[in-house]
Amino acid sequence: MSRYILPVSAFGAVFGCAVLLKDHVTGGRCPSKATINGKTVIVTGANTGIGKETARELARRGGRIIMGCRNMEKCEAAAKEIRGKTLNPHVYARRLDLASTKSIREFAETIKQEEQRVDILINNAGVMRCPAWKTEDGFDMQFGVNHLGHFLLTNLLLDKLKESAPSRVINLASLAHIVGKLDFEDLNWEKKKFDTKQAYCQSKLANVLFTRELAKRLQGTGVTVNAVHPGVVATELGRYTSLHQSQFSSSVLGPFFSLLVKSPALGAHPSVYLAVSEELEGVTGRYYDVMTEKEPAPQALDDEAACRLWEVSSRLVGLEQKGQSGTSNPSVQIVPKKKHTVMSEL
Repeated sequence: MSRYILPVSAFGAVFGCAVLLKDHVTGGRCPSKATINGKTVIVTGANTGIGKETARELARRGGRIIMGCRNMEKCEAAAKEIRGKTLNPHVYARRLDLASTKSIREFAETIKQEEQRVDILINNAGVMRCPAWKTEDGFDMQFGVNHLGHFLLTNLLLDKLKESAPSRVINLASLAHIVGKLDFEDLNWEKKKFDTKQAYCQSKLANVLFTRELAKRLQGTGVTVNAVHPGVVATELGRYTSLHQSQFSSSVLGPFFSLLVKSPALGAHPSVYLAVSEELEGVTGRYYDVMTEKEPAPQALDDEAACRLWEVSSRLVGLEQKGQSGTSNPSVQIVPKKKHTVMSEL
């Protein structure tokens, strides 16, 4: 029996070191121990993956957590689980379908009526490399959910965020924005052949440009906004990628892939860091790769494109924007919007 002790011990030591090294390489945990007692946090897409773990960690730190999800059954179950594990009774499930501007407006109206404040908005929900589906309003699903849905939600909650200042907005972006391109002539892939990868990259570039423009428009309000790439995380987001589309990829390549990615619990820490870290107070308009500030891709620094994207997005979701880029008090109002034909939906 003793002859197995050394090999087993060696394997255990190597495995332990691998886990520690993986945590270090992938960014580790949020260094801030700050609590957020009395603060209200909204996390979109919070019933699974990074969103759920972000909600859990911020609940553990004392926040009042509003989980905005499309699937209410899963959201209620996740909220119940988080309440039980954190012993924080202030964790709530609310319906929010980011593929429907109607649902987004209803959610925002509920927040305005029921919540006294909104201190932190984490735009976490997203879809990745799905087929050529359309949202309820006829937008490309990835552009509609990843960008337009959060664009509308954030604008509708701006007054609440300003009233609660200092407050923070965190946009979940991706390293994929580096190869993203905005085709202003065909943002919804109606004229050219659909490319699910490029559609995703376009939506992630839009996240970073939205962050940049919003930061300018919120100067002097006490509301900060930053974008973050959380790293490569093992979540359901990648269910439409090639890795999950074949038996060979899932069974053979999957285990190797798992060694290179981090868990949702660890993947949540970049969002938590941007939400609570004292050192980021007043920091706005930045892009973070995990928890390190970095300069985004050159096309994500294009102020003209950022302003144009804002104007186009406002028109698409039915918002009329008064005020120019860089003003400290933009006002937003709903205007009638022509409905699109729904081709497909989640």
